[in-house]
Amino acid sequence: MALVYITAGMLHFLMPKMYMRILPAYLPGHQFLVNFSGVVEIALGIGLFFEESQNWALFGIMAMLTFFLPVHFHMLYDKRASMELPKWALLLRIPLQFALMYWAYSYVS
Repeated sequence: MALVYITAGMLHFLMPKMYMRILPAYLPGHQFLVNFSGVVEIALGIGLFFEESQNWALFGIMAMLTFFLPVHFHMLYDKRASMELPKWALLLRIPLQFALMYWAYSYVS
């Protein structure tokens, strides 16, 4: 799980335009939000490696995934943000967020 979030966070810096493209226009500071969320994902992923910070990181991941939900709904309704993914794939991403939350919750001690 740690590697998933560290890799996802690094992608924010390697492919920032993709992440900025999926953000709703009503959110200000797209570059800041992409960088910030990348740093948060990396930090939470690293936090999973240490027993002292593992629960904190797991709850952080669940909160982060909750904050990301509006982006997934935005991708359903905005053609540019959808990145030309099929509608079924965009719809599948929503329950996937909840599955990822459950995955994190299942490790809380």
